Amino acid sequence: MAWIEQIDTDDAEGKLAEMYAQLVRQRGKVSNILKVHSLNPEAMGNHLDLYMTIMFGRSGLSRGEREAIAVVVSANNDCAYCVNHHAEALRRYIKDEETLSMLSTADGLETLEPRLSNIVRHAEKLTNAPEAMTESDLGELRAVGLSDRDILDLTLITAYFNFVNRIALGLGVEFSDEEMSGYKDD
Repeated sequence: MAWIEQIDTDDAEGKLAEMYAQLVRQRGKVSNILKVHSLNPEAMGNHLDLYMTIMFGRSGLSRGEREAIAVVVSANNDCAYCVNHHAEALRRYIKDEETLSMLSTADGLETLEPRLSNIVRHAEKLTNAPEAMTESDLGELRAVGLSDRDILDLTLITAYFNFVNRIALGLGVEFSDEEMSGYKDD
């Protein structure tokens, strides 16, 4: 499951056991990306708080747009774990297989509808060439209706998935079909 020791849900004690139990109640299961934090429950808690805030909190970005950002950033980083997890979630919001494929491979993004195209291409540029970002990049987002708060959320989600991709890739976090499906989406 990973290249470092992990504490399984059945072996967890104290604060970690409480966190695992809460995750099962809220999300239906504990993902491998969180289990890899089991040796440091405080970091797991902070990680989860940030994830829940940016992916499920109030935002002008739809849940589908947030999942699309996650998928495109992860595709650009070749993080199969996150691409698969978030493409599965994205299927709830985007039913078109061609669009899902473009997002999952980060290919053809310029052909998507303008708002989504600008959002994911911005995330792609911030992932691949952060030093090339300019103020004019924000103008393109504003032109498709994003507020400054939306732009902040887009930047936070992009940065978060670059962070998480490096955890998954750096620690060998793997996915299985069973682990990838069946999460609650509240």
